Parts: sequence; C-alpha cells; structure tokens
Amino acid sequence: MDRRGFLKVAGLAGTGAALAACGATPPPGPGPSPAPSSLAPSSPAVPGGPPDWAALRSRLAGRLALPGGDDFAYQGFNPVWDGRKPAAVARVASPADVQACVEAVRLRAPVAARSGGHSYAGYSTPENGLQVDLRDLAAVEVLPGDQVRIGAGAALGEVSRVLAASGRCLPTGTCPSVGVAGLTLGGGIGVLARKYGLTCDHLVSAQVVTADGRLVTASAQQEPDLFWALRGGGGGNFGIVTEFVFSTVPAPEVTVFSLEYPAGATADVLGAWQTWIARAPNELWSNVNVRGGAQPTCRVGGCFAGSAGALSSLLSGLPAAANRFVQPQSYSGAVQYFAGTGVQHESFVASSRIVREPISDPARAVALMNGQSDESYLIFDGLGGAVADVAPDATAFPHRAALASAQVYFKTPPAGATEAARAMGRVRDGLGALVGDTGYVNYIDPQMPRWAEAYYGGNLGRLREVAAKYDPDEVFAFAQSVR
Repeated sequence: MDRRGFLKVAGLAGTGAALAACGATPPPGPGPSPAPSSLAPSSPAVPGGPPDWAALRSRLAGRLALPGGDDFAYQGFNPVWDGRKPAAVARVASPADVQACVEAVRLRAPVAARSGGHSYAGYSTPENGLQVDLRDLAAVEVLPGDQVRIGAGAALGEVSRVLAASGRCLPTGTCPSVGVAGLTLGGGIGVLARKYGLTCDHLVSAQVVTADGRLVTASAQQEPDLFWALRGGGGGNFGIVTEFVFSTVPAPEVTVFSLEYPAGATADVLGAWQTWIARAPNELWSNVNVRGGAQPTCRVGGCFAGSAGALSSLLSGLPAAANRFVQPQSYSGAVQYFAGTGVQHESFVASSRIVREPISDPARAVALMNGQSDESYLIFDGLGGAVADVAPDATAFPHRAALASAQVYFKTPPAGATEAARAMGRVRDGLGALVGDTGYVNYIDPQMPRWAEAYYGGNLGRLREVAAKYDPDEVFAFAQSVR
C-alpha cells in the first residue's frame, strides 16, 4: 500500500505524528534542491543526437514544455529529487501523443512516463530526457458488469470516488494523489489485499505504447507475455501504459481500527502480531508501525471487512492496548479515513524488505530503530490471504507466500537526504540480515543491494526476456530497469 495508508491505519495520521506519502506538509524551503550525488541515479547514455522538439510540438494535441517556459513543471511528490531536470515535458492528450513522444526521442534521449509522480527514486523525471506526463489521460469509466476503464494518468482518489458512487471498489493503495499506473505495475498492495488480492490481480487488459511506437493491447489473450510482466514487473520497464481495464468487486462495509501501545511493549507487540496476522481470516488486514526514538513505540492498525463485534473478538488475540479505536465505516468513508487530508509533497528517503516468515527475534528488528529520528518508521504490512492464492510465477509479482512487506521510511528535508539515507540504509540492511535480501519494487531504492533479485526473485529471468522482446534497444532504460 502507499505511505499515507500505512500511517493512517497505524493511527498516526491526523495527529502530531502524521507523515508520509500524503502526510504532514514539509516546512517551506528556498526552492528545488539538487538530488544528493550519493543518492542520485544516473540516466543511461543514448547514442543519437538531440530530439527535434519543434517537430514533436507540431505533432502533439497536448502541450510540450521546455526549460524557461512558464508551463515547465516536472517535479514529483518527493522534493529530494527536484534537482533532476528533464529536457522537455510533454503533457499528452491522447495515446497518439504518447506514440509521437516515443518516436521523437527513440535512441536520442531518455524517456519516462509520469502518472502520480510518486517514484521513490525520482525515475518519472528522466534527467536531460523527455517526461511524458499522463495526467490528462485520467478518465474513469465504470463499464457494464464489474469492469472499469481507467486512464493511466488517474489518481487513486478519483478512482475510488467514481467507483464508490457506483457501489464498486478496486483494491488499491490509499494515498489519493498516487497514480494508478505505478501502483498497478509494481503489484499494488493495499488495505483490502488480503480479502481481494493485489491491484494487479484485477487487471483485465492494458493499452501500451511500446518502444517501436506501436499501440498494443495486452491481455491474457493478446500479448500474454507483456500482460504477465505488467502485473508486478515495475513501472517504466516495458512501455508506456495509456489505459487500464480492471475487474472490480462490490464495495464492502468495513470496520477500521487503531491500537496504541506504550514504550517498551514494541517487541512483544510485533512478535504477537506476526503470529496473529498469519492466522487471521482473509477479511482482516493489518499493519504494525514502529516509530524510531530513544525507545521505539508502535501502533497496530487496519481494517476488517465485517462488523465491529466480529473485529473485537479478533483483536482479543493481540496484547491489550493503551488506547483503542474501532469504528464501522462505509467503503467511501473508509477511503476518506485512510486518505486523511493529504498534501502535495513530502520529502523522504525509503526502502523495503519482504518478510517471508515470522522474525524469530522481534527485539532485534525493533532495536534497529533505537536512537533513530522520531520521524523514522519501520512499517510491517500484512500479506497472505488472497495475495497468496496466486502462484509466485503466475504474475511478475514474486512475493506471494510472504507474511508481510516492511517499509523503511525516513522523513527528511532535501538538504539532509544524504545523511538520512545512510541511517535508513543501516536499518534496511540490518532488517535484511534478519529476513533476507528482498524488497518491494514500488518502494524502489537506488541504493538497494542486489536490487534486481530483491524485487523480482525467481521472475527476474522471464522479465528480462520480455523486456528484450518489447524493448530490444533499451529505449525505456533507466538506472534500475529490468535489463
């Protein structure tokens, strides 16, 4: 799931401890800061001469913005990466515009798509390349039956709003400004995942502009290898998606909850939670949010597709909390609860691990947060349930049998990002020593050791074959692309 959802369900959002994806507004700064050199991923070299921007502008129904123009806006969600500047930004208005963009820069400049702009490593802004801004391709159309057609530039808030009005839902993350494209292409962990599976598990088809400029439809029947790779293989690797069709489910009534624990209880709570979530019914999703400090604290949060009474019985399997909040919600109400107020930008460094089985000594995991900033978090997000009902090689998302994902999230001003990344990296690597070299590609980390194996596991070989088939000249290459 996204960062805001993690913290909201853990009971931190909307309080003095709020942060993350759509969390508290960062303090104002003097303007865009360059990405620290120790963090900044480099763009791959391209062999051709510079693109003909004037010719591209003449082909677009949308707009092409160049440096110096009033409409040259490229920044994503995380100001840490604002120093990465593209050579041009195309605000596309149609799939034909996307095709024109790919044809114009092919083998001449880097190119990347921007949907929500939440790439953890800033990869939706290709330095000295073309950013293809998809945000005007954002229509959400509920189709007859149980399907929905969604433009690749749509944000989750609008997707949830339109579907809720029709009594439907798509299991997604919860930050309203996150783009549906990046979420889906990396898998899509959310608060209904244990009940309904990942976002990518509901993908029926996708319209994709490939490296040679073709517009193709990928589905189980058409371009099946590409369709497989788009479900968990990570954004930016195989083409630029312009449209998705998903299956949806009836919007459920849910009960949300948050349990707050005193300092000193964190290791016991994490240990008990691991056993508890592994045995929980699919209708229950939960996480544990460990907050850094001299003595790390934690909260347990989540939601249950059922009644408050039934949830209370399930919560009895956890240690007694100092403060407890339980509230029934409609689906639309729960969406608002998890989303919170939201902000436009948040400065942070982050990484992840995948917890395949319970950590045998939870105190060692908690100890990694000793002495860390009180704006640092280690967030364990329950998997299992419907996520595990799909085979690890049935889609590109490999972590089907895992107990949880773990996000390491350090809030920091851009000027402090290098130092924060070092501290964050020590927690990431310390956790890796406990759970293995694994990670979730939607929390992509430019400093992740053995990142390709960590993100893709046993699916890496097939993903590289698909990338070679659909992008043999590495038009969409970036620092951590599959190839």
